[in-house]
Amino acid sequence: MDAEADRQTAEMQAAEIARRLEVRYRAIAETAMADVPICNAALGVASCGFRPWDGRAFGVVVTPWFMNLLAVDLPGTESPPATNGTTVRAFLPAGEVELIAGELEGIGRVDACSLFSPVFEFSTMEAAVATAMEAADAFFDPEALAEPPPSAPAVNRRDLLRGHFGSREEAQP
Repeated sequence: MDAEADRQTAEMQAAEIARRLEVRYRAIAETAMADVPICNAALGVASCGFRPWDGRAFGVVVTPWFMNLLAVDLPGTESPPATNGTTVRAFLPAGEVELIAGELEGIGRVDACSLFSPVFEFSTMEAAVATAMEAADAFFDPEALAEPPPSAPAVNRRDLLRGHFGSREEAQP
């Protein structure tokens, strides 16, 4: 039962981090980023798919100027030190991800992996949030980065007339 209680506590902590990130990025959107040309006026701020993993909260944040995978330490944990601007690695179920170490006022260390910047390809907040949720889920799906099965070989007219459907066979002597 302790493992279940620990999991629930970590999920609540990740949700609280997501809420705090939204508040902070909304304040930035209303001040420092207000009227900046790289901002997409159709978008707001949303934290999507935050979950605990290896002592950190991981999720995707949408703002009018970026969509990033973010990692923030859960309370009571501390990632190895990293200088702002350096690359750090996270090992998620879908594979290794490189993030850039940084600091966010009022939050602390926030490591980020840019998914979209700027975000002009999104015409609505709903589309941006749907994409962010899919991305957040994909980082935790071990099958997300699996190589697709090989495509069937093309059939040309000569093979079709000879009855060779879907594979090239060597001519028999």
